Parts: sequence; structure tokens; C-alpha cells
Amino acid sequence: MTLFTPDLGPGERSEPGPGAILIPSWLNLEQQEWVVGQFRCWTQGPVPIRAAKVRGHEMSVRTVCLGWHWQPYKYTREATDVNGARVLPFPDWMVRLGRRALRDAGYPEDQVNAYTPDTALVNYYDASARLGMHQDKDERSLAPVVSLSVGDDCTFRFGNTEHRGKPYTDLRLRSGDLFIFGGASRLAYHGVTRVHPCTAADGCGLDTGRINITMRTTGLTD
Repeated sequence: MTLFTPDLGPGERSEPGPGAILIPSWLNLEQQEWVVGQFRCWTQGPVPIRAAKVRGHEMSVRTVCLGWHWQPYKYTREATDVNGARVLPFPDWMVRLGRRALRDAGYPEDQVNAYTPDTALVNYYDASARLGMHQDKDERSLAPVVSLSVGDDCTFRFGNTEHRGKPYTDLRLRSGDLFIFGGASRLAYHGVTRVHPCTAADGCGLDTGRINITMRTTGLTD
């Protein structure tokens, strides 16, 4: 997809943990607006966007899935906790985008070429949404997680691999930012403690709230 070709230099990168890399402004405004358009299509089905229930409590974040459907604490092809429909396929352009993300983050070329994510959790946060500290450990693969943000800023808490408490680092993720965690940080606890209303970049395609896409490799087969 020609839309996702390097044309604007990314911001200064930082590494809040071993294997964790933040590249600000990685997606330009045109790319962000296009992603928002895709998100609106995804939410129309076949599986509608919904708030998953964890231990009987509904999350404040709403999610639509691609490739595999995530439900606590497993992946299925059909959304058996929603309407039983099969989720949309994982798009080829997102595989290419994930590989470009790893390349720009400095991953070796053999790891870049081998990276084949097969699911995406696409989360929508309104102004009141939060995401508690958790590990992404429902996948069999420990390939890196690639995360993209569009819309309002959020405070993203990135912690350690042992527990939900300190040490952790609070990061401000803004529209267009890329965050990757793999290697020694792949199972780090992380969460969103706050969404900052009215901070979305003009022209990103989203007037309110925040969209976050996390690409993962499940390690599962049909």
C-alpha cells in the first residue's frame, strides 16, 4: 500500500525498557486519517465493537478484533461471546506495516522479514476509559507487539515483568505514535491510566477519543 511509505521523519525515539521502543509521530496525518476510516469499517461488522467482560466486569475500553477474536483469556476465530460470527481477516497491509515498524525500530532484517502478525486488537477509548495493568500473555508466540495510537493523547504506564507495581514509567502517547515491546519487555505489565480529551491532532480523522491498534502473533493455527 503506497499510503504507508516513509515520507515524514519520525520524532526522536526513546527506549523505556529493554526491547521497548517509542517512536513519536511515526504515522503522518494522512495515514492516521486513513486508519480511522478503516476502523469505522471494522466496527460495522461482522462482529460489532464491544466491551469485553473480564471476571464478570465490563471493560471501559471497547474492542474490535481482526484475524482472531480475543476474549478473556483466549483467542477464537468466531466471536462466541458476542454474536458467533467469524471476525474479519487480518489485512495484508497490516503485516507490511508491522514489518516496517520493526525495521524503523532497528530490528535485524531477518527478524523483520519473519514477523507475521495474525491478529489485531483495535481498542477505542472515550474520555473516561482506562485499562488496568496487565500482561499480553494469551499468545503462544512471544513475537513483538506493535502498537499504534490515533486521536487523543493518553498516559500509558509501562511497567516490569514481575508484577503490577513499581518500577514503571508513565509515557504520553500521542496521535501517530508507534510503540513496540518485545524481547525482555514482551511480557511487561502495562496499562492506560488516563485519556486526555481535546488533544487529538487536527486532521487525524478522529474528533474525540483514542484508537489504539496492537498487532500480535498468536502462534495459533486453524
